[in-house]
Amino acid sequence: MTTPSPLPPPPTVNLWVVLSESKRIINAHSRHFLALSVLFLLPLCFSVTVFPSVSRLILDQSSSPHHNSVSLLRNTLHHHHDATKTPLLLLIAYIAVVAVLNLLAIGSISYSVHQGFYGRPVKLVSAVRSSFSSFLPLLATLITSNLIVLSIFSILGFTALLLTRVVTVISLDHASPAVIFISLAVVVKLYVYWILSWAVVVVESSWGLTSLKRSRTLIKGMESVSLSMILLFAVAQASFVWVSAVATYDDGKLWTSAFFVVVQIVVTSAVLTVLMLYYVAATTVMYMYCKAVRGELAWEIAEEFAREYVSLPFDDGKVPHLVSVAYDNNNNHV
Repeated sequence: MTTPSPLPPPPTVNLWVVLSESKRIINAHSRHFLALSVLFLLPLCFSVTVFPSVSRLILDQSSSPHHNSVSLLRNTLHHHHDATKTPLLLLIAYIAVVAVLNLLAIGSISYSVHQGFYGRPVKLVSAVRSSFSSFLPLLATLITSNLIVLSIFSILGFTALLLTRVVTVISLDHASPAVIFISLAVVVKLYVYWILSWAVVVVESSWGLTSLKRSRTLIKGMESVSLSMILLFAVAQASFVWVSAVATYDDGKLWTSAFFVVVQIVVTSAVLTVLMLYYVAATTVMYMYCKAVRGELAWEIAEEFAREYVSLPFDDGKVPHLVSVAYDNNNNHV
């Protein structure tokens, strides 16, 4: 009688494992995630792509000289007021649109990935309903995190200013780069800890400081995966936005080729849509793996079986399989 071959060791939780699981879930419900992307992510990415060119065009037109001296003398104050008011209103509208679409996308995609991770039915109506029900908690969490970041920048800036007043040897020119570097390092570290907060809000219905603390607890020991994910998607998205802004603006003048501008906007918006979809999906998948590493997922799996649901997530088609991961730092297997 032959002895059965031993099972392969469970995979280590890393960025590749998280991205692979995210890709599997998205591919299994491709039409569903395509619909969510068209509803929320595509308008968001279109706004991000178009805004730099539109705002720069408005600023150029507002700063162009008037050739009619009589009209210039009569409308100087009115022109100056419009020149400062229009870009400000445009910026406020842009921030509002981006924030609303971003939070709606996070709510719907996180809900869908969580449902798909368990092999549950993924429905568009339920995902959209979830996006609206989780909008205010997500907004409260966003405001809380931004207030914390703003407070850190204010404290560090005030400290640097105080040091330059007390210690005359240190000049402000030398202190500023150090303050900026420390501030960025602190902010990046906070976002490494907070990367799961959006999934926590959607799945666990907590918000604000509670969701940020919960994310910090779950991500403990997996900070490197969080940092690599943030750097990967941040660099990729920032690169495409920068290329888009530079490509449509040359020597102070917008390119006159309408075809080139349209193609550039379409390509950049599509790529940013895919990147943002995978980022939200990956953070939700990592949230589930972090719960598995901490042993919290076993109880949920038992509840799923008790309710006659299939277990975790699927390979090809939507065939479920159990999650098995390895955790290097503590040598634990789940």
